[in-house]
Amino acid sequence: MFDGFNKRDISILQSFLSKELEFYHDFGGVTNYTQNIEAFKKNFASDRKLRRELVKGSMEVHPIKDFGAVQTGVHRFYVTEKDQKEKLSSEAKFVNLWQNRNEVWKITKIISYGHRENLE
Repeated sequence: MFDGFNKRDISILQSFLSKELEFYHDFGGVTNYTQNIEAFKKNFASDRKLRRELVKGSMEVHPIKDFGAVQTGVHRFYVTEKDQKEKLSSEAKFVNLWQNRNEVWKITKIISYGHRENLE
């Protein structure tokens, strides 16, 4: 999923996300699948490039009986403005709720919180 985001490949991101997605963001509020796909498309079309990176050692995954799994971690966003060098922009915690339906894993809920902005 990080790779799809960093390559600006919307089809990779869509393959991970449930159509019933609920995304809870401490700054942005609550959004759904369609709103997130549109936001990705807009972001990917801009000259401002974002890169998402998992903080090493921060990810945990735990099963949820008869449903799927919960994944937690910390991620950092790096930004490259046109004709500028890449810089660390923000860091946040995340929770992804994965559902396993017929051996197909999809994220049904995302919580992104604890954002710290403008770290450089």
